[in-house]
Amino acid sequence: MEQKHNPTPLAELKKIQRARNANVLHKERLSKLDRLAVWITDHIGTMGFFLTIFTWTVLWLGWNIFAPKPMQFDPFPAFVLWLFISNMIQIFLMPLLMIGQNIQGRHSEARADADFETDKKAEIEIETILAHLENQNEVMMQILKRLDEKGK
Repeated sequence: MEQKHNPTPLAELKKIQRARNANVLHKERLSKLDRLAVWITDHIGTMGFFLTIFTWTVLWLGWNIFAPKPMQFDPFPAFVLWLFISNMIQIFLMPLLMIGQNIQGRHSEARADADFETDKKAEIEIETILAHLENQNEVMMQILKRLDEKGK
């Protein structure tokens, strides 16, 4: 025997919290330091930034290796200082990038949670609509039977 689904009353459906924009909620909850970390992650984690650093390093080293001696501002072995500075930049940026990625990961989780809540609400509403349609179909079939019996 088929199990009947009792439709959820409309008053109950209206009590369910409206869908919320996870992006807006996420931005509202970020501290200033979190915003800075996300900004750094968004800007440093790009090919443009990589190409800028790469080009700067090649120009710096190239100039100080191939330029005439009097024009070199950081001749060998002094340009080792630039390598040290670039390594320090990497050491400081790595944790910042990881912090930004963690914040962005929390944002993704919040969006997924919001999507799941919206999907649950939609599922309840669809089940309720289908149950109402099934009930209406049964009522119409009963009315048709009665009309058919009266017409005979």
